[in-house]
Amino acid sequence: MSDKISALRSLKDPVDWPSLLRSALTGEGVASAYQPIVDITRATVVGYEALARFPGYPISDPERWFDAADRHGCGAALQAVALRCALAERTALPPNCFLSVNIGPEVLSSPKVREVWGDVGDMSGVIVELTEHARIDSYGELQADFARLRAAGALLAVDDVGSGYAGLTHLLALRPEMIKLDRALIDGIDRDEAKRGLVEMIGTFAARMDGWILAEGIERAEELSVIAELGVPLAQGYYLGRPAPQWTSLNAEAERTLVECATMRSADTLRGRLEHPPVVTDRNGIAAAFSVDGVDLVVLQDNHDRPLAVITERDAPDNAAATALKVNVDTPLADAALRAITRSPAEWATPLLCTDNAGRYVGIVRIQRILHALATRSTN
Repeated sequence: MSDKISALRSLKDPVDWPSLLRSALTGEGVASAYQPIVDITRATVVGYEALARFPGYPISDPERWFDAADRHGCGAALQAVALRCALAERTALPPNCFLSVNIGPEVLSSPKVREVWGDVGDMSGVIVELTEHARIDSYGELQADFARLRAAGALLAVDDVGSGYAGLTHLLALRPEMIKLDRALIDGIDRDEAKRGLVEMIGTFAARMDGWILAEGIERAEELSVIAELGVPLAQGYYLGRPAPQWTSLNAEAERTLVECATMRSADTLRGRLEHPPVVTDRNGIAAAFSVDGVDLVVLQDNHDRPLAVITERDAPDNAAATALKVNVDTPLADAALRAITRSPAEWATPLLCTDNAGRYVGIVRIQRILHALATRSTN
C-alpha cells in the first residue's frame, strides 16, 4: 500500500526529484539557517538551532525535500548532508552558545549519519534534536546510539512535545536533557488557562528528570510574557529572532518585553548564591583538593564540563559521592526549594549542582542559603 501511495505522489509531483537529489547529496546548493534560542531570565541568546535550507534550487521548502528523499530511498543520506552543513559552522559560534541540530530517530543508526558523528568527534556544546516526522514505536533499539552521542558530549532534545508522536512514554524512555514544546501549546497560551497548566506540568516533569524545557514558535509579546511568568527557561520563535544565514541577536522589541518581565518578577534565583568549591575530573585528585584549608566539599565533573556529583569531607576517605540534584542556575529560589525537598531526608543537606542552559557546571548552592533567603524575604 505504501508503495502505491508513493507512486501516486510521484505522479502528482512534476519535479524531477531524482536529478535534484543527486545534486543535493553532493552538498551542492544545500545551506543552513540559524535561529536564535534565548535565555528568558537573562534576555540573551544562548544557542542557535540549525535549519536546513536549499537556496540553490527552485524548490525551497525543506519538508518537500526530505519527503522526496524518503520516497526515493535517500532520506538518511540527505539528513546526513544537512547535518554536515549545520556542524560546519560550529567553530564560528558566538561565545557561550550551543548549537542544536535536527535528526530523525528513524535514520539515527544509519552508517551515513554515524559517519557524521564520528567525523565531528567532541560534541560538547551540541544538542541533538530528535524530530519525529515518522512514528517510532520504541527507542529501545536506538539506546546504543543515544549512549554514544552522550559519551561524546552531546545533549539530547525531543522536538514538538505536545504534538504528533512525541509522547510522554517516549520522554520516559529517552530522558532528554531538553524538551521542546510544540507551537500548538504556545499559540494563544495567554488566553488559555488549560495550556498554561499543561506547560507547568511538563516543566515539573522535566525538572524531575534534570532537564529543561524550551518554548518554540513564540510569535507575540503576550505569549512570551506568559512563558516567562511560568518559569520556562528557554524560548524560540519569530518574535525573538528569525532564522538567518549568520548568527543574529535578540530582537529589540522582544528584549524590552523580557526586561519588563524580569522587573515584574521579584523572586531571586540561584545565581546570586553560587559558591565555587574545587572541581576535579579524576577521583585521584580528590585527596589533594581536600588538603587545602577551608575546603569541605569537592565537585566531580566529566570531561565535558558536566557535573556528576558532590563529594563531602566526610565522604572523601572512601571516595564516595553524595547524590546531588542538578538545577539550572537561573531557577527561582522557591522552585529550587520545592525540587530539593523531593529528595530523601538523607539527601536534603546535599548542595545543589547548578548548570547553565547547555548543562555545563557553574557552581553549587547550599540548601541553608536557600532557606535563609526565603525566610528573610518572608519577614521583610
